Amino acid sequence: MLKVSGAWVSPIEIESVLLEHVAVQEAAVVARPDEQQLPHTVACVVVREGFEPTAALASDLQAFVESRLASFKRPHQIEFHTELPKTAAGKLQRFRLRKRREISEPRLRLMGDSVDAPGLR
Repeated sequence: MLKVSGAWVSPIEIESVLLEHVAVQEAAVVARPDEQQLPHTVACVVVREGFEPTAALASDLQAFVESRLASFKRPHQIEFHTELPKTAAGKLQRFRLRKRREISEPRLRLMGDSVDAPGLR
C-alpha cells in the first residue's frame, strides 16, 4: 500500500486497471518522492508491439485509470520501459523501479507534453 496525498492507494489495483488497456503489456506502480519529498505514484509501463510510447498514450493511460478508479488513484507520472526488471524466477523487482534511474539506462518518461528520454538519445 502507498500513502499518496493522505490516502492509501493499492498499486496492484492501479496495475490491474492499466493491464486492461489494449496498449499495455506489463505495468508496475511505485511511489517516488517529488522535489518536496512528497510521494507520487509512478506507473512503469511496457507497451505492446505496434504501439508507440508517446505523450498522447501517457495521457490516455491516465484518463483510462481515472475513468475506472477514483481520481486520486491516477498515476501522477507514466514511464515507458522496454522491459521491467525481474529476478531469475520472473518476480518483479520493484525496488529498482523506486530508485531514480541512472542516465545511462534506457527509458522513456512522459509527463503531460514533456518527453524525457536521456538513455535513448
